[in-house]
Amino acid sequence: MADDNLTEAPAAPPSASAIGWEPELAELRQRQALARELGGKDRVARQHEGGRMTVRERIDRMLDPDSFQEIGSIAGKASYDAHGAITGFIPANCVFGRGTVDGRPVVIAGDDFTLRGGSADAAIKGKPKMSEEIATQFRMPIIRLIEGSGGGGSVKTIETTGRANLPGGLTETTSFDLVANQMSQVPVVALGLGSVAGLGAARLAASHYSIMVKGIAAVFVAGPPVVERLGEPRSKQELGGWQIQLGCGAVDHAVDTEEQAFAAARRFLSYLPGSIHDLPPRKRGWDSAERRDEALISAIPKVKKQAYHMRRIIASVCDKDSFFEMGALFGRSIITGFARLDGWPVALMAGDPLFDGGAWTADACSKIIRFVDMAQTFHLPVVHLVDCPGFQVGLRAESSAVIRWGVRALAAINQTTVPWCSVIVRNCYGVGGLGHQPVGHLCLRYAWPSASWGSLPLEGGIEAAYRAEIDAAADRDAKLAEIEERLDRLRSPYRTAEAFWVEEVIDPRDTRRLLCDFANLAAPLRTPGPSAFGMRP
Repeated sequence: MADDNLTEAPAAPPSASAIGWEPELAELRQRQALARELGGKDRVARQHEGGRMTVRERIDRMLDPDSFQEIGSIAGKASYDAHGAITGFIPANCVFGRGTVDGRPVVIAGDDFTLRGGSADAAIKGKPKMSEEIATQFRMPIIRLIEGSGGGGSVKTIETTGRANLPGGLTETTSFDLVANQMSQVPVVALGLGSVAGLGAARLAASHYSIMVKGIAAVFVAGPPVVERLGEPRSKQELGGWQIQLGCGAVDHAVDTEEQAFAAARRFLSYLPGSIHDLPPRKRGWDSAERRDEALISAIPKVKKQAYHMRRIIASVCDKDSFFEMGALFGRSIITGFARLDGWPVALMAGDPLFDGGAWTADACSKIIRFVDMAQTFHLPVVHLVDCPGFQVGLRAESSAVIRWGVRALAAINQTTVPWCSVIVRNCYGVGGLGHQPVGHLCLRYAWPSASWGSLPLEGGIEAAYRAEIDAAADRDAKLAEIEERLDRLRSPYRTAEAFWVEEVIDPRDTRRLLCDFANLAAPLRTPGPSAFGMRP
């Protein structure tokens, strides 16, 4: 019989095998929690007081919910007590990993401005370098959230390392060559979300699409303190604000808030493949390819010197609300952007007569080069709504080397191999007019009844070609008008169509249907893989 006075023996302490690795995992969670504190409460508060999100908040807003998989979450510098227990931790000032945008995989890397302003002193350079490598090797777009010098320089680095860094030296691991070469492999989006200087500015520029937040972002090679030492006192916005950087073409777009920047980045990526080894995705179903816009019949004024709004024509012929413009404040005589036709993404460019009469300036040619190179890199068919009276002329044009930039633009267009469709809506003149389509492969070409072309416009050209006849006339102005009327009848697009020098003159209201037809014809011709030439920054 059991003794009622006996008590139950105490349970044996859990064995090491029962505990397993829980203490180590607890330490991992502790380190991850310390890393999520970034530069500490005070610096995080200062970031928010400046109207800026922290790097981790930005990543959460940019990516699909709960999709972020961080890499290097506990990389940083820890301090320990005499027993080896962690007493403090300063995380690396780059946060990166993988996630999804609209369900599609991307790599994202962001600078933590709460730690030494994003400079090299708090950086572990292997982190941003690895983000670039993962994007390239695993064929995913990369999103760079840039604030500070982007892992670049600070003079404090000399003191913390005990030596000066040699840019590009044997120990240099920032690998800007990798950053730049990515542009021929995967889509690259860069967001300027504060003061961006030095290497950070270079990383912002080395992208297919760059965005600044107005009033908060400023981009420069060197900031105001350095410039002031050279005798040029400037505020951040005076030196590198969005008006400066968009006007010169260094940055593509500016928005009012960080949330708008994230939305613009998501929309940009929606038109592109994950890499050159894929094809841009189709999205369809909201707009009929057969839609006709009656307003197009009178979109081009009959008075040749009267301008019109090309963006209204673009909006009419593309899928509704699908046009995504890039570089709107640079090279303004040419409009560039992505659009959809019957759901297929295309690269669209168009002349804008509201600026320089649509003439190709040096800036416009630079913009064209970059744009058609991007279309070629990512297998996007090109649609060109042509209104080009030629290259810009005059002293300002000659002083900007317009002919050199123009020749480069023509070469870039002629090097493309992607399907191409041109619609000549008004002017197509001179050497600049040669760029209305590439000459190296078959392209579709249409003309509106308003189209006009030639070696040079009649205006100005008549006096040069018929000088003797005009000078001999009793009424010089009457003779000039007579010659102009005679030639104007001969330059009718129908005369050119008779000789099959232009393939088809169309009713402007049929433009959308024909462009959608082109997009469907071009879709199976798109070929994934590397282009014959890689895109440069």
